[in-house]
Amino acid sequence: MKLDTQMQVFNFDAITREARRFERMGFDCVWTFEAAHDPFMPLALAATATQHLQIGTNISVAFGRSPFAMAQTAWDLQRASGGRFRLGLGTQVRAHVERRFSMPFDHPAARVTDYIRCVRAIWDTFQNGTRPQYQGAFYQFRLMNPFFNPGPIEHPDIPIYLAGVNPRMCRAAGEVADGFHVHPMHSVSYLKSIVLPALAEGANLNNRSAHDIELYAPVFAISGETQAAIDAVEQEVRRQIAFYASTPNYRVLLEHHGYDSLGKELSDLMRKGDMAAMPKLVPDALMEDIAVVASPSELPAKLRQRYEGVLQRVSLYFPIPENAPEAEWQQFVTTFRAAA
Repeated sequence: MKLDTQMQVFNFDAITREARRFERMGFDCVWTFEAAHDPFMPLALAATATQHLQIGTNISVAFGRSPFAMAQTAWDLQRASGGRFRLGLGTQVRAHVERRFSMPFDHPAARVTDYIRCVRAIWDTFQNGTRPQYQGAFYQFRLMNPFFNPGPIEHPDIPIYLAGVNPRMCRAAGEVADGFHVHPMHSVSYLKSIVLPALAEGANLNNRSAHDIELYAPVFAISGETQAAIDAVEQEVRRQIAFYASTPNYRVLLEHHGYDSLGKELSDLMRKGDMAAMPKLVPDALMEDIAVVASPSELPAKLRQRYEGVLQRVSLYFPIPENAPEAEWQQFVTTFRAAA
């Protein structure tokens, strides 16, 4: 199992410094996310500042960019990193795609499946000079000339990860993706009962096995050196779970755990703006299913033990602080690997 981390800093000097620190600490991959900043710019800096650390997006919003724009950016990052880039895609939700990105959003699972196939067709033309003739239900790639073709690279097989929660998106990932970004709002029971069977169903459509798909998850962890620190982390995790659970996309997880009405109750509080009341509704039993609770010394082994045989890559949900002692995180990585 690989141990990854997430990058939060976006000051250019800090990005380079942090990427080198992550590599020295021994992490396998660093992931960026698309929120207030572009997810690709930090990875370009990380790629040129490191030699072994893998880099990837978790996630970039697929529907916010055309397949050609996405293919071009990924190709350049793969070239810059010497083959260490992983393209993680997500669909976002209708409101953000239509009203923030000004892009179309319909049939998201079918659309992103077509999107990924189109991106791969573009890469095939970049690498092999294949005639552009992709025509899908939503996207097309049928025009190219040498001026717009960046040409072949040494490592043309860029892994594509797709993020999802509900079975339909899991099936799409199984059908067309190389990896699957598990949402931090998950449990091992949900992964085994819902996600893995749906991935297998999608993989079967393309004569593949679910074992061909690499699963990565950022994990909520509750830990700390003092009770006050533990309580603070627990409250923040509870707040995050309440926020995610208030949106309809995550109700399938709540229903799986027997909390059929919880999502609607949280949604009602969200609409009222009563954010303070939302975390109080999250049951302790649900917290235990979703978050890993352990002392700092026990956390690496407990993290590995929970996900062994289920995930291939894992990280903590919260990024490592810039001022965190490097030696402590090197020990964390060493302990995690020794727990195999």
